[in-house]
Amino acid sequence: MNLLILATEAAEGAEESGGLSLILPESAELIYGLLAFALVYVVLSRFAFPSLNTMLDERRSAIQGKMEEAESMRAEAAESKASYEDSIADAKGEANRIREEAKADAGRIREDLISQAESDAASVRERAQADAAQERERTLQELRSEVGTMSVALASKIVEKEIDPATHRELVDSYINNLSGNN
Repeated sequence: MNLLILATEAAEGAEESGGLSLILPESAELIYGLLAFALVYVVLSRFAFPSLNTMLDERRSAIQGKMEEAESMRAEAAESKASYEDSIADAKGEANRIREEAKADAGRIREDLISQAESDAASVRERAQADAAQERERTLQELRSEVGTMSVALASKIVEKEIDPATHRELVDSYINNLSGNN
């Protein structure tokens, strides 16, 4: 409470002498303050400010160097990425080309195998037909011979006389020709 009373009294006294005295210090104090400020400013400007300015310049150049380095690394990374994407695209294109070649080769091989199988089947068929024709011819010859022998035996029993082999062969051949002509 005492403080409040003192503040009110000081305000009343200041109003009487003017409000400027409250704001401005005494003249001597103002001069000493100004001299102290000038002395501190001179000392700081001689010793502290140059080293601070050098340090700030070094820091600025270091930051600028880091930014330039970061920019060059970003450009290099972008270039590497583009190169990587190009090589991936090339690899995909190469894989597609190889796949298409493999499909074409598989188609050619399949067609070759089919044609080979068809020609093998035709060859087997021709051989089978030739074998069948030979077997038929051989069987016919055996039958002629057998029929001739049986005919001679039957005829000799019937006629009871012996026929010479040349006559016998002519008789059998004419009989078989007659039979095959009727069929």
